[in-house]
Amino acid sequence: MNHSIPGLPEIPPDRADGSSSWVHQAFIFTAHLGQIPPALLLPAWASLIAVTCWPWSGQQLSAAILGSLFLILDWVMLALLPIKQRSWGPVTPSLLGLVIVRVLLSWLVHWLIPGNSGLIVLTLLYTGLSITAIYATWIEPFKLGVTYQELNLPHWQAPHPLRVLHISDIHFEHPSPREDKLLATLEQLAPDLILLTGDYMNLSSVYDDRSQAGIRDILSTLHAPLGVYAITGSPVVDHPEIVPRIFEGLPIHWLNNEAVKIEYENQEIWLIGIKNTYDEGQDIDRLRNLLQTEVPPDADSMLLYHTPDLMPEVAKMGVTLYLAGHTHGGQLRLPLYGALATSSRWGKRYEMGRYTEQGTTLYVSRGIGVEGLGAPRARFLAPPEIILWKIGKE
Repeated sequence: MNHSIPGLPEIPPDRADGSSSWVHQAFIFTAHLGQIPPALLLPAWASLIAVTCWPWSGQQLSAAILGSLFLILDWVMLALLPIKQRSWGPVTPSLLGLVIVRVLLSWLVHWLIPGNSGLIVLTLLYTGLSITAIYATWIEPFKLGVTYQELNLPHWQAPHPLRVLHISDIHFEHPSPREDKLLATLEQLAPDLILLTGDYMNLSSVYDDRSQAGIRDILSTLHAPLGVYAITGSPVVDHPEIVPRIFEGLPIHWLNNEAVKIEYENQEIWLIGIKNTYDEGQDIDRLRNLLQTEVPPDADSMLLYHTPDLMPEVAKMGVTLYLAGHTHGGQLRLPLYGALATSSRWGKRYEMGRYTEQGTTLYVSRGIGVEGLGAPRARFLAPPEIILWKIGKE
């Protein structure tokens, strides 16, 4: 079932059977909600403030003032993001989410600590929530870092390690400090090989001409002695009619169910790129066919596939290194628990980072950008990353 949102073309489902995951449905619902300006919802905000202060008998006015002040603070904080060209998400969904959390906190604190002491505790919790929200929207999404990884191969004979840079989930919407830092970091790293694992824009920018031109400008700056190789990501994001226009004329090798040999200091490693179709059985069959017909037996190999969802099968096939993204590390994480959602069929099993199964190493990148539509343009405990691999001998 396709979903029509004013100002955007219809958004297709994110499953092969025509259904949508609950995460995708949530993005679409919040996108509809984001079409409503916050000012038109003043009666709703007033009602929520009333619910917030309802249990505080004898202190309802103080609780109402407290709730109203933090509502205004949240509103201003979110509204300034596009004005300051940090991010471009709609205000209403994120504002509603913060208000609902404050309602729950108010009732919980009153139940545990009624009276003036409870109001003091509630004020501290509200302040902590605002600080967290500011950090998650204004700071962490722009803390792009480099994660350094090493992979030692028993048959590797090259005198120097192969430096491979893995970039995933750029999710470009409009220019921001994040993209500036990405380009500056790339110049410093100077890798031998650059690999891209999809999702170049987000669902809010896929069909925007300026955004397409913006991501094309970024991709055009990528260069490495052994080349730049890319695959497409989620079909709803990397639209089959859009990506070819973005890549056209750029010095990027688009791997569309292909295997190519990379030669480095008289050493060979095979690079395999599989298109994500949401039909995992079909994608596995294509990978198996390439391994059987194109890649020499026992050769070292690197698989590019947008999601980590093929890992249980890939680990049986003898692939050396599997690079993926898609999960954003959850994008919003809780201490100790981790990702709230990953959009992976395996849930939290491969939520981010490095995993090894049956001799296959998987790395799930947290990516660079954030989700679009009505999703909050926020990261918490999941900062953006690019990964620099050093592949060498033991």
